[in-house]
Amino acid sequence: MSNYRRAPVAGGTYFFTVMTFRRRPLFVAPLARRCLREAMVEVHRKRPFVMRGICLLPDHLHAIWTLPLEDEDFSMRWSRVKGLFSRYFLEGGGKGALINGSRIRRREVGIWQRRFWEHTIRNELDFKRHLDYIHFNPVKHGLVGRVADWPWSLFHRFVREGIYTMDWGGDAGLREDWRSVGE
Repeated sequence: MSNYRRAPVAGGTYFFTVMTFRRRPLFVAPLARRCLREAMVEVHRKRPFVMRGICLLPDHLHAIWTLPLEDEDFSMRWSRVKGLFSRYFLEGGGKGALINGSRIRRREVGIWQRRFWEHTIRNELDFKRHLDYIHFNPVKHGLVGRVADWPWSLFHRFVREGIYTMDWGGDAGLREDWRSVGE
């Protein structure tokens, strides 16, 4: 059994990578994107957090959340998001993957990987690097040629707020900066 430890910080800001089971490209389907949004809204209503950034890719997502000052429980939030998503997705006609006996005993349905990856954001530079990584990720994976062409991130909101320009990330030389961040 693993001795995996997380580093929660009350009121902290965290970068997350959450993967689908066996990297199934669930999020290409409108049903999956709608179910994820509904699950996140429901969890946010009961256990608030600030969504600082998100990018949804076919088989995983990256997000940056800031928790309330008195709260450090991001694991419970992700558990709840995954559980609600799975319920909504299956009720809406989505299918889970074939799973083994261990996953059946744990009442899993073959939609999510068991764990997620998190990183505590240390400072403003660390935050900016991870936000840049999130937005550049669809280009890194060859899904689009320009950051602005990917519709499932908060990039366009940041453009409206003047944080990025519409042509941000277009310089191929910038790609080297994100190899050590994230996945």
